[in-house]
Amino acid sequence: MTQSVNIAELAWPEYDRQVRDGRTVVLLPIGALEQHGHHMSMNPDVLLPTGIAQRVAARIGGLVAPAIAYGYKSQQKSGGGNHMPGTTSLDGNTLTCTIKDILKELARHGVRKVAMVNGHFENSMFIVEGVDLALRELRWEGIEDFKVVVLSYWDFVHESAIKEIYPDGFPGWAVEHGGVLETSLMLHLHPHLVDISKVVDHAPATFPPYDFFPVKPEWTPASGCLSSAKNASAEKGKLLLEVCVQGISCELSGAFD
Repeated sequence: MTQSVNIAELAWPEYDRQVRDGRTVVLLPIGALEQHGHHMSMNPDVLLPTGIAQRVAARIGGLVAPAIAYGYKSQQKSGGGNHMPGTTSLDGNTLTCTIKDILKELARHGVRKVAMVNGHFENSMFIVEGVDLALRELRWEGIEDFKVVVLSYWDFVHESAIKEIYPDGFPGWAVEHGGVLETSLMLHLHPHLVDISKVVDHAPATFPPYDFFPVKPEWTPASGCLSSAKNASAEKGKLLLEVCVQGISCELSGAFD
């Protein structure tokens, strides 16, 4: 039987054997439960970084920790807004403390190399804060060789892939929520969770150059998406997956040296 890269699927002696010397990279996906339009399930922000992390781990000899399935509050100009039905979010302090606690536990097990694979834009600075607090507390405990890479998978989609995936022009990452990138990846990895016939085709969302609180629901397109997924395909998802897995694998192979 092929050995799993998923920590949760290992018996503890096997996990201990793999991580106790600190050489194995552990990848920790961080996502969210957030609406992604009429055509898609609410868990792409968890499933996509997890799928990418699993493939990266298989290439570099790493392991994948269970994903953090809830994220920071959806922001209107990047995720439609926290007012949307189904979106279920954490306070920033809750997410920060969760990340800090998980990292400290991994360190207790012997892990010394962790890659945080983010799948939800709004998580970014709370991940950084959790990492910073964990490193500080580990130093207090005399652990000074714990290293963390923080990345978002979409940052590895290079220019040539963008041109192939968006031949009519790239609307920009800011309005990709529920759009071509996420939908294509889901069509490739989890097609049963996408109903492309329910895509609401509309122009990319536009916003003023400021945020407003409480949110103005009329700013968010009625679909919940910030751009149309009508041009998404499983073939594009396959390309995106390979680009992300290849790029992340190459970077992590030398990042901890």
